[in-house]
Amino acid sequence: MSFARETLLTLEAYAKMRPAMRAQVMETKRLRRVFLNEHIVLIFENELLIRYQIQEMLRVEKIFEEDGIRHEYDSFVPLVPDGSNLKATMQIEYADDAERKKMLALLKGVEHRVWVRVAGFEPVFAIADEDLERENSEKTAAVHFLRFEFSALMIAAIRAGAALSVGVDHPAYQADIDPLPESVRMALAEDFAS
Repeated sequence: MSFARETLLTLEAYAKMRPAMRAQVMETKRLRRVFLNEHIVLIFENELLIRYQIQEMLRVEKIFEEDGIRHEYDSFVPLVPDGSNLKATMQIEYADDAERKKMLALLKGVEHRVWVRVAGFEPVFAIADEDLERENSEKTAAVHFLRFEFSALMIAAIRAGAALSVGVDHPAYQADIDPLPESVRMALAEDFAS
């Protein structure tokens, strides 16, 4: 991974770069956001998006000492894909509080039922929340961190232009985007650059 701690900007340098970086991040997010019907959204993370999140945390919290910077870096950098996977932040969104509470109870385990499929292969189901458990006996959380791990053959197919599909298969929620738009497929394929 090329994202080293030393490449993070100082607060002063980031303040100068922030408007340009924010514009780049918004465009990148547009190509890496996948809506699974109206209540679940996946944001496929990459180095730029995670770098921005870290820089924003440092800015908001006014963190400039090495221990604090290292803590933020160590907390977020595991969300950067490493060449054999896609990593995504999954958000479950219901505007109404009562409906959200009801649905988070019904959606227990949904984080393990999200998948990505490379054309010609079986779906790859998410490995969820490796940092800590976000579900309890009563409900799932509204935010989960997912990793989709691909075989060498799948990666070769992605690099060769194979279509990608994304979906969720849970008793209380189903969605299937087949195939993803080409602009999104191309953005995600960058995570497998050789």
